[in-house]
Amino acid sequence: MKSLSPALWTEILKMRRSKVPLFTAIGFSIAPLMGGLFMIILKDPEAAKSMGLISAKAQLMVGVADWPTFFNILSQAVAVGGAILFAIVTIWVFGREFSDRTAKELLALPTSREAIVTAKFIVIGVWTFLLSLFIFGLGLIVGALVDIPGWSIALLRSASVDVLGSAVLVIALLPFVAFIASMGRGYLPPFGWTILTVALAQIAIITGWGDWFPWSVSALFSGAVGPRAEILGLHSYGIVFLASVLALAATFYWWRNADQTK
Repeated sequence: MKSLSPALWTEILKMRRSKVPLFTAIGFSIAPLMGGLFMIILKDPEAAKSMGLISAKAQLMVGVADWPTFFNILSQAVAVGGAILFAIVTIWVFGREFSDRTAKELLALPTSREAIVTAKFIVIGVWTFLLSLFIFGLGLIVGALVDIPGWSIALLRSASVDVLGSAVLVIALLPFVAFIASMGRGYLPPFGWTILTVALAQIAIITGWGDWFPWSVSALFSGAVGPRAEILGLHSYGIVFLASVLALAATFYWWRNADQTK
């Protein structure tokens, strides 16, 4: 696909000249920073009381002050918070073409529609995965500064799988957001879709069907409700893969064949 390079460079320039990457990084930074705050509270409840913090509630939320608990906070933040934040990134990349009324001009360029969509997906994938790495790295720094007990290299490897694996499962379903943003020609329909899937994912987990619902798999993988080996099976990952392929195909098909005159 010879036209992929200029299309990709265009998307990268759009990203570099926007403040959205900075805002998403700042917004996602809340997770490790709040996790560090919880660890401080749990390490010294009396000091937390003197500062006006209620340590009993913090204990109920996160457990004990150690690295396994802190890493669990990070993985859940990526699985649940990432589902919303990564969707915002996708909505911006695809939806802005319609909100800014540049879609028609974009498609008039001597660049194939397939190249345009591929470039957008590449930028989204790299952008969101780098955000996940950033949060994981920031979490390591915060944990070291707070001096959380329970560190080990084996735990680091396990946590890397938890956090980055959760991120990959979330990213795999972003093509649905891209498709809704394209078909809805703007920001609002994909925002509604994102809220709907997050709500349905919670319902599926509560009712015990989370391993069969693609949008629940990332949260279950993160360990939000227990060890994933006891909850998820090959069918869970297969459903996410099939859903991702379906959404990718639908998005490419829509951009290739839909009327773009409006």
